[in-house]
Amino acid sequence: MDTPQHITLIEVRDYECDMQGIVNNAVYQNYLEHARHTFIKSKGLDFAEITRDGIHLVVMRAEIDYKMPLKSGMTVRIESHCEPISKFKSKFIQSIFIDETNQLSASAVFTIASISDSGRPAIYKDVQKLFS
Repeated sequence: MDTPQHITLIEVRDYECDMQGIVNNAVYQNYLEHARHTFIKSKGLDFAEITRDGIHLVVMRAEIDYKMPLKSGMTVRIESHCEPISKFKSKFIQSIFIDETNQLSASAVFTIASISDSGRPAIYKDVQKLFS
């Protein structure tokens, strides 16, 4: 990944772990979504306001490679970077690290589309703010 445009820290909670004592794979998507939302907010944009304006930033594709399990009490650092694909699509490149050891826990790429209330492709006027 290029230099991260945004960093989010999250503490792993007990209830996110499965019977094996590690974070359930589905929880990673929640972590990554939270990091994307805080990323958007850090750019001076409001995800809820974007939606109220009739623009929906939706996940078209999610790719996650799991490298190292997470356990309760760990602090994770999510590094996020956003790049344009087209005038309607962007991709978030994200990495989850165990903050204490700097070990890579997961890497992910999310393709995001900008659509209208009717589900048609729509240009989000402030999308360029995500790339700086």
